Amino acid sequence: MTTSATTAAARRQAVLFDNVAKSYGTVRAVDGLSLALHPGETVALLGPNGAGKSTTLDLLLGLRTPDSGSVEVFGTTPREAIVAGRVGAMLQSGGLMEEVTVRELVELACALHPRPHPVDRVLAQAGLTRIAGRKVDKLSGGQEQRVRFALATAGDSELIVLDEPTTGMDVTSRQAFWATMREQADEGRTVLFATHYLEEADAIADRVLVLHRGRLLADGTAAEIKAKAGARKVSFDLDGAVDEARLTALPAVNSLEISGRTVRLSSRDADATVHALYALGLYPRNLEVAGLGLEQAFVALTQAEEAKAA
Repeated sequence: MTTSATTAAARRQAVLFDNVAKSYGTVRAVDGLSLALHPGETVALLGPNGAGKSTTLDLLLGLRTPDSGSVEVFGTTPREAIVAGRVGAMLQSGGLMEEVTVRELVELACALHPRPHPVDRVLAQAGLTRIAGRKVDKLSGGQEQRVRFALATAGDSELIVLDEPTTGMDVTSRQAFWATMREQADEGRTVLFATHYLEEADAIADRVLVLHRGRLLADGTAAEIKAKAGARKVSFDLDGAVDEARLTALPAVNSLEISGRTVRLSSRDADATVHALYALGLYPRNLEVAGLGLEQAFVALTQAEEAKAA
């Protein structure tokens, strides 16, 4: 591909990481990371603690510089994209200004944005209209999160980056927040969010990225990530005493949980597990076989990767 063609392709992508590495002393936080995000995508960034999520977001926002490789946002450097108002960010790090009202802080954010939205629209979108006159340092944790969201969406940004956005929000606020983010994506904006609420990633994201030790472990839809884990849930009830050792020894069993007479297990080959179960002379009642949820698939994938590294 020619240089001009490469540049044109980069401009069609919201974000491009090309073999990016970043270390802190002997710790390799990001290790050869390559990925691309596209306009209109809602993307969840997952990973266990220490996976490199925060460093990846810092690199994307120009807060840190890669040791090697490159990061582009809309075909330019992250800092250039941010100065142009093309990126809005909601981060957990850093505090909010004190002794100002919610409205005053949002007014400031709108005034500083190259392409600002009307202040009242930003307040309403973030669910802050009723508390616009309240001092920022008098807010609850969930209300502070909504203020951070308002600051991230104060202008017409094309990429919105969210770090644990619904921490501290109640269920109603979380639902309203994600309804707003769907609207943002429907308007062609790219939404990237890091979260520990895997049910949110499952329900909201068009695409899921799983980081592990600074590398991209999995990239696909939630359904594809679940399939990649290669395991299924098997649950059933048993009459009489439950022999944990015999059940653990069943073929392809990854994990086992027993609650009274109810057995729940994860299996790499559910057919083989169930066949062996009957071969033991056991007769399970209420037998159910289902795919893993995203959280269980995430655990299975990361545990398998840890086992490889051991």
